[in-house]
Amino acid sequence: MFNERKNLRNSIIVLVTCLFVVLLYSPMVGRVLAQSPLAASRVAMTAPALGNRFAVGEQIDANLAAATAPLLAQGTANRPIVTYVAMLSSQNVVPNSPMTNARGVVGAALAGDRLVVRGSFRELTSAMRNYGTDPVDPPNANITSAFHVHRGSPSENGPFQYALEVMMDDTGRGGSAMGDYTLTPEQLQALQNGMLYVDLHTTRNRGGELRGILMPA
Repeated sequence: MFNERKNLRNSIIVLVTCLFVVLLYSPMVGRVLAQSPLAASRVAMTAPALGNRFAVGEQIDANLAAATAPLLAQGTANRPIVTYVAMLSSQNVVPNSPMTNARGVVGAALAGDRLVVRGSFRELTSAMRNYGTDPVDPPNANITSAFHVHRGSPSENGPFQYALEVMMDDTGRGGSAMGDYTLTPEQLQALQNGMLYVDLHTTRNRGGELRGILMPA
């Protein structure tokens, strides 16, 4: 009986050790352990549940590269580039999270007071809100698209800052966005404090379908 228990215990130890080694050297787990919490969440979001239509990690890398490229092309020898990422989710929408399968990511690069933004999104519930026919009250001529940068905390709807230029794809429910802005001192401080966020509005979810805070990448 003692030998049987000893063998069983040894077998369990071997099994647990093997599982630990497999997990430790798994490429996915290795990336999660090696990266920041934001990067780890990026890896987690590339799980099969998202399908092959929107590989979040690849989208982040592409958006960050596209945002950084203009700054590198114009030279930033005296201005280091700081990068930011916003993971867009319906769960971040305030005050209520809409029902949607939409997803999106934004990459941004800052050099001095210049912020270059690139974004991508998929599977919106409906067309993007048209602020020409469905304006805010009072109307704001600077809101030229339904993809915006706002200033505010994660728990509030803060004031509009900038509109992104949006390019829709053939589905009419996805696309990309871009922007290039000179930030005020207040906006720079807000960015550093995690209080600049981006959100996207649709005709079905006028108050917002996706939202995410710009955080250091």
